[in-house]
Amino acid sequence: MKLANLNIIIADDHPLFRNALRQALMNAFEHTQWYEADSGEALQAVLDHPDVSFDLVLLDLQMPGSHGYSTLIHLRTHYPDLPVVVISAHEDINTISRAIHYGSSGFIPKSASMETLKTALTAVLFGDIWLPKGVDVIPVVDDDIDKMASKLSDLTPQQYKVLQMFAEGLLNKQIAYDLDVSEATIKAHATAIFRKLGVRNRTQAVIALSQLEMDKVDLS
Repeated sequence: MKLANLNIIIADDHPLFRNALRQALMNAFEHTQWYEADSGEALQAVLDHPDVSFDLVLLDLQMPGSHGYSTLIHLRTHYPDLPVVVISAHEDINTISRAIHYGSSGFIPKSASMETLKTALTAVLFGDIWLPKGVDVIPVVDDDIDKMASKLSDLTPQQYKVLQMFAEGLLNKQIAYDLDVSEATIKAHATAIFRKLGVRNRTQAVIALSQLEMDKVDLS
């Protein structure tokens, strides 16, 4: 595999970091087309591009609309052939272990050197799993958070998008307008979301989603 002519997405809400990352990697990955997203919604919009086959996603777990591990879970479920590498300022073993458990092909701390970054991404693009030196992941038990992650993976892309909009506090009418569908369609999506997540209403659905936020997850 020649590491050139790639399509790589940088999903992070800090424009200075996205720019620095892209500039640092341009020499290592020649003729690569770089795409950027600053939120979960923007990332989905990029992925929906009809004429582009993407090779890699660099994902920040804490950008707006990402809800911790939920975007990672969504990507691995609906884009199983697209490698995702988590790049995070959270470098603790719990965060790393969850990221790998939910399907990340690697975990790169934001404190890593650019040389380490290039080495990690090259390894992932060749099909390997990359972890920081000396890191041994902790097995993730079948706890309530893991069960919710499994339920979240059952949502279709459109249902996941609607759930994200619920979390933003949008009304059915607003969601229907934004997605260019009828309110009846949104109500049908809501019913399916509640059933799949095992909840009874929007509030419980949003609470269920929040379980995957970074500050709610701990393996210790």
